Amino acid sequence: MAGSMLVALLPFLITTLPDEMPNSTPDAPISYIDRTTTYYLGLGYDNPYQWAQYDDVPFATVNKPLAMMRIGLVTTAALYQNDKGDQGPGAPYNAAAKFYDVYRQPINPMPDVRISHVAIDRDHTTAEDMGSYFPLKALLRASRTGTIGEVADHFYGFPTNRSQRTHLEQDIPQLVDMVKSDHIDAVIAVPNCPVCHQSVALAMRGIEAAGIPTVIMGCAKDIVERVGVARFYFSDFPLGNAAGRPNDIASQDNTLAGALEMLTATTRPRSTVTSPLKWHGKADWKTNYSNIAMLTPEEISARRKAFDQGKAVAANKRETKDKR
Repeated sequence: MAGSMLVALLPFLITTLPDEMPNSTPDAPISYIDRTTTYYLGLGYDNPYQWAQYDDVPFATVNKPLAMMRIGLVTTAALYQNDKGDQGPGAPYNAAAKFYDVYRQPINPMPDVRISHVAIDRDHTTAEDMGSYFPLKALLRASRTGTIGEVADHFYGFPTNRSQRTHLEQDIPQLVDMVKSDHIDAVIAVPNCPVCHQSVALAMRGIEAAGIPTVIMGCAKDIVERVGVARFYFSDFPLGNAAGRPNDIASQDNTLAGALEMLTATTRPRSTVTSPLKWHGKADWKTNYSNIAMLTPEEISARRKAFDQGKAVAANKRETKDKR
């Protein structure tokens, strides 16, 4: 299987977090913290967001072979809701499709989850292939080949929330209880937007602290490593493709294989493996993502208006939830 090829590479790819992340060459990962801060300041908002950062990192050791593990899947994708507007491929940002509670859903029948509610890279991906952001089919293939023992009967939806306190006090304890009650041996987690990466990183810290090993498959390297997690499999792809290239099953299987190998190969926290796969789309995607310098005043005004409208919809959903 593709994973076996990566076994030999892992000792060379696993690194610990350096003091500074390079971002000065076209091949360097995007600094999403810097890019989003500059973007929102450019839209006219002040008081930049304070991203989570920890010195200590919980680390749970693996106590059984990968081929005997029961693997759970955590996602920031939302269950499709037919009354919440366009959530299909190429849909614009849709705040109405957001969710604010941890959810637990069966994997059979195959669920329909979407990512229209978060800030993926809409200029360079369409979210047309669920396999590029929700690796359930790849996990099932890995189970059939004996790479893993089995896929858990349920997967878990974790909300994207800028409130770190809400995650720490409410969402993470709920998720940990669900995972423990389902007797999960290890968790694969896949975030999508910048804040999704922070939310999932915080959640995986909680699961590791509960004694269950985790791997994050993600695209926002600086955010995950700033929070501090046990294992991170990094794909240098546009946001929304952390599980592999769209419509490319081999890419998705390779990406999952690399993440799964980390469970048994990693011996210390703050370990990052960089996928050897390259993006096949336009080469300028890193320059374009949320780059305020590339927008006209008219475009900036339109985006500010759209962002304000989205915030109002999201605020109304939160208020309605809190009144229940």
